[in-house]
Amino acid sequence: MTTLYSDDIVSVEAGAPPGMSRETKGLDGVKAKGEWWQANHEVHSSVVEGPLVAGSHFSVAFKFEVTFKPANRQMKMEEIALYKVADGKVVYEEFFYNM
Repeated sequence: MTTLYSDDIVSVEAGAPPGMSRETKGLDGVKAKGEWWQANHEVHSSVVEGPLVAGSHFSVAFKFEVTFKPANRQMKMEEIALYKVADGKVVYEEFFYNM
């Protein structure tokens, strides 16, 4: 992330946990969001497809089987991540998923 993401990145989730915003601004916030996700999920399997590139945008498809640790709930997730690049850095990411 430090190398590929802009310091001013904007990240948008399809949904957000209670008390959290769907939108995160700035590299530090995006890193913290990723750390929260890793701390609260155990990944059992993952499949990654892509990227599909179109101009300044690209997308990646993910399939996960995870356990949400706080609720001890296992689930399957399918996610499409859409990214925008400007000046060689990822400046925007948005996630669309079905759980």
